[in-house]
Amino acid sequence: MNQPSGVLDGSAADPGPPLLHADGLNKSFGPVQVLHDVDFRVYPGQVTALIGDNGAGKSTLVKCIAGIHAIDAGVIRFDGAEAHIDDPKAATALGIKVVYQDLALCENLDIVQNMFLGRELTKRGVLDEHAMEQAARETLASLGVRTVKSVRQQVSSLSGGQRQTVAIAKAVLGNAQLVVLDEPTAALGVAQTEQVLDLVKRLAGNGVAVVLISHNMNDVLEVADRVSAMYLGRIAADLPNDDTMTRESLVQLITSGRAGDIGLTEGITE
Repeated sequence: MNQPSGVLDGSAADPGPPLLHADGLNKSFGPVQVLHDVDFRVYPGQVTALIGDNGAGKSTLVKCIAGIHAIDAGVIRFDGAEAHIDDPKAATALGIKVVYQDLALCENLDIVQNMFLGRELTKRGVLDEHAMEQAARETLASLGVRTVKSVRQQVSSLSGGQRQTVAIAKAVLGNAQLVVLDEPTAALGVAQTEQVLDLVKRLAGNGVAVVLISHNMNDVLEVADRVSAMYLGRIAADLPNDDTMTRESLVQLITSGRAGDIGLTEGITE
């Protein structure tokens, strides 16, 4: 079996036990094995960047963690205990939230309505608009969001960065412990990208474990505490983001599964 070499489980400042540990995950679709003994760890209060080329297995790994795909083998541990994530409801109950690229927002609804869609608060049988507005404001404030004029703005009137902000706020509303962000800056300009990256940092600063999926290595280097690089369904490296990490080394891990003495051993078979 091909094992990654030079994989580091900690840094100079030990992050402590992981909130989520996917240990030895395997997943196949028919004859095609997509995940090969994946060992993936996410720590509370840290941003873990999950990088890899298209087809490396990132989406499949996230969908296994989110309860969309059942794993074939391996164990997922959450907060130290084995977790049986059989469906998205089980993942949500644990506090695992995923913000996909399409954001899943309704443009004809306002911010409050989007954040509480499907989980509206009621009082004496009617919608408790005051409580929902207050909770929406508090959630946005906890993330340091100041770019939204009113929580009653329709989503159709928001910029791309503001929509991403609302989608993240919607995800963390409630018991979010781990938030997965799928390419959150892919369609944004420079200023909006900085706003979203600042939001990602604040999210981790609030103690939430964040997984950032991104093809933008500059974004990864700016906000990630750790980087897990996938190659052909395997974790090629799991490294702290320190002064030795460069854009070039990350690109090498993505494209070949190895950078210098770090990465998968020779003889990788697809």
